[in-house]
Amino acid sequence: MTSTVPLRRVGASGLLVSAVGLGCNNFGREGTRTETLEGTRAVLDAAIDAGVTFLDTADMYGGQPGLSETLMGEALEGRRDQVILATKFGHPGRDMGYPPLGAKGSRSYIRRAVEASLTRLRTDWIDLYQLHVPDNDTPMEETLDALGDLVREGKVRYIGHSNFSGWQIAEAHFTALMRRGVPYISAQNQYSLLSRGSERNVLRAVERYGLGFFPYFPLHNGLLTGKFTRDDAPADSRIMRQRQNLYYEAPWDALEQYQTFCDERGITMLQATFGWLLSHPALSSVIAGATTPEQVRANADAATAWTPTEAELQLLDGLFPPPEAAA
Repeated sequence: MTSTVPLRRVGASGLLVSAVGLGCNNFGREGTRTETLEGTRAVLDAAIDAGVTFLDTADMYGGQPGLSETLMGEALEGRRDQVILATKFGHPGRDMGYPPLGAKGSRSYIRRAVEASLTRLRTDWIDLYQLHVPDNDTPMEETLDALGDLVREGKVRYIGHSNFSGWQIAEAHFTALMRRGVPYISAQNQYSLLSRGSERNVLRAVERYGLGFFPYFPLHNGLLTGKFTRDDAPADSRIMRQRQNLYYEAPWDALEQYQTFCDERGITMLQATFGWLLSHPALSSVIAGATTPEQVRANADAATAWTPTEAELQLLDGLFPPPEAAA
């Protein structure tokens, strides 16, 4: 299969990634089709075949810590060169089994974390290694120095961060600049038509300091795929199993008008959502999860299905107001 998924540069770096990425948080998750190696391999096979070659995981993902990376390492055996592999470390919500338990941006923790991820992923290098959550217990200089060492050693190609605020992005940029160290090249934060808070400061900082941006929950747990209506929701969906409040509190009037907007243009809501996201110049890849090959292929097709005009972007701003215009 010839890929139709274009490549995009991550900020001002030399890293190129597929404009649609695969979020791997469902690999090894109990109750999903990708709980097993067979299910994980089927999704990864479909992704690579469709040109979705940017894979984003984290050491904490899976029914047990590290299971997502372990399944990926086995499923990618023999074709590591075909993908751009990103993972994360340092989330305080899960004990990964190596000390120190508190300072997860510290030099000693980073060393243990990266070696464990390399082992589970069965690789000699990680393309993008990301700090999952800011660590307020460790000086930023120490974290950047430790990550810079990994880049110089060839264990990591590039470094990024996740869940940083605008001022933290600026501080990290100038810390690396003053120390002539290795800078972060990417930011990963929650962002979608239904969650536009990153537009306040994060996206401005990303653009100002030349970072690439990766939105997580870009489909807002499936609400922006067209599979949900005011009166019907897939019972086996993640949102109904784990986050029902998002469904019951959803702005259904706006979502129904959005569906009409899509119908008038002959596109699906999924395609419109990807088109809106990819219209942002700072955005490097839309990282979307999938538990079936069909979902992967639909996401890949959405990469080039629709490009909004300026007038259409303004219409969408009217349905889903950006923060500055919110009441």
